[in-house]
Amino acid sequence: MTTAARPPVSLDVPAPRGVCPFAPPPAYEQARADEAPARVRLWDGSACWMVTRHADIRTVLRDRRFSADATRPGFPFLSAGLRALGTERPTFIRMDDPDHARLRRMLTADFMIRKVAELRPAVREVTEDLLARLTARPGRTADLVADFALPLPSVVICLILGVPYDDHAFFQRCSSVMLRTDAPPGEVAAAQNELRAYLVGLARAKRSVPDDSIIGRLAAHSGLDDDEIASMGRLLLVAGHETTANMTSLSVLALLREPEQAALMRRAMRSDEAGDSGPLDTAVEELLRHMTVVHNGLGRIAVEDVEIGGTTIRAGDGVLCMLGAGNRDEDAFPDGDRLDLARPGARRHVAFGFGVHQCLGQPLARLELRIALPAVLDRLPGLRLTVPFEQLRFRSEMAVYGLHELPVAW
Repeated sequence: MTTAARPPVSLDVPAPRGVCPFAPPPAYEQARADEAPARVRLWDGSACWMVTRHADIRTVLRDRRFSADATRPGFPFLSAGLRALGTERPTFIRMDDPDHARLRRMLTADFMIRKVAELRPAVREVTEDLLARLTARPGRTADLVADFALPLPSVVICLILGVPYDDHAFFQRCSSVMLRTDAPPGEVAAAQNELRAYLVGLARAKRSVPDDSIIGRLAAHSGLDDDEIASMGRLLLVAGHETTANMTSLSVLALLREPEQAALMRRAMRSDEAGDSGPLDTAVEELLRHMTVVHNGLGRIAVEDVEIGGTTIRAGDGVLCMLGAGNRDEDAFPDGDRLDLARPGARRHVAFGFGVHQCLGQPLARLELRIALPAVLDRLPGLRLTVPFEQLRFRSEMAVYGLHELPVAW
C-alpha cells in the first residue's frame, strides 16, 4: 500500500459552479482529470479527501472500511449547519450497521419496486390534477416549481407517510432551512426541533388512532422510540419531496434548452404507450445522471487505512464523494458532459449513491419522474421560459441542487 505523505490542500469546497449550471463545478472536474483523490479544505479550515472518479466513488461507498457515522470525529460536512443536522439525532443514513440495517429494514418493504408500482394510479392522479389546475388558469403562465414540481412529490410522500398535506408549508419551510449550506447552526437546530416535535406529535396521535401509513406503522412498533420515529419520518419527508421536485424542474429546463432531446423524450413516451418502457426508462436514468441534484458530495470517514486511486486514505480521514463529477466521468460515460436520452448504460450512475446506503426511495423517484415529465410535455405544448435563461436562480446554496423558480408559459 502506498504510504506517501498527504498532498497539500488543492481547493476549498464547496467550489463555485461554472458557466453551465447543469455541470459540476469546474474544480471538481479538473480534480477528476488528475485521477488521484484531492486534498481539500472545508468551511472550518479542516481538510478531507475529495473523490471524483466514478470507479473510486463506487469503491468508497461500498467499502465497509469507510463509515457513514456522522458522529465520528473528522466526518466531513460542507457547513456548520449541515454538521448540526447530521449529528443531532441523526437519521439512519448517517449510521453504520447494525443500527443502519435495523432501521432501514423497517422501511424496505414500502419502497420495493413492486410496492411502489401500486402507487402509479395515485401519482398519475395527482399529476393530472396539478396540470388541470395549471391549464385552467388564465394567462397560461406558471412557476413550474411552486405550481407543479414541488407539490407533486410533496402530496405523494404525505400520502405514503400519513402526513396531512395541509401542513406542507410548515415542513417545506423547515426543509428549506435544514438544507441551506449557509444557514447558521442555531437556525438549523430550531427547524429540526420544530419538525421533530411535529412528527413526534403525529406519531403519538397515530398510536391512539392507528392507520396503515408508514408513520402509523412505525408508531405501533414496540422497538422504536419517539426520536427514532421522528428521524425516520424527517428523512423520508424531506428527501421524498426535495430531490424529486428539483430533478423535475431541472429536467424540464434541460428539455427546453435542448429540443432534440425533448424530441427523444416524446419518442420514448410513444414507445411507452405502445408497451415498450425501455426508452423512457433510459431517458429518466440519463436525466438523473446528467443532473445529480445531490451535487456537493456524500460524506464518509475511513476507519482503517485504505488505498483509493493509488493514494492512501488514513484511518480518521474524511472523504467527500462528488457524485456529479463521477457521473460525468468519461471512463464510465463517454462524452459524459452531453445529455443523451438514448445513452446506453446510463443506469450505472451514482445519483442515488451506491452500496448499502444507496437511496431507499429511488423506485418512487423514478416512478414520479416517469409520470411527471411526459405529462408536462403532453399537457403543456409550446412550453417556454418567460425570462432569459441567465436570470434563472439556481439553488447553489442548498444541499439539494435545483431551481428556486421556473417561470414558464405555453
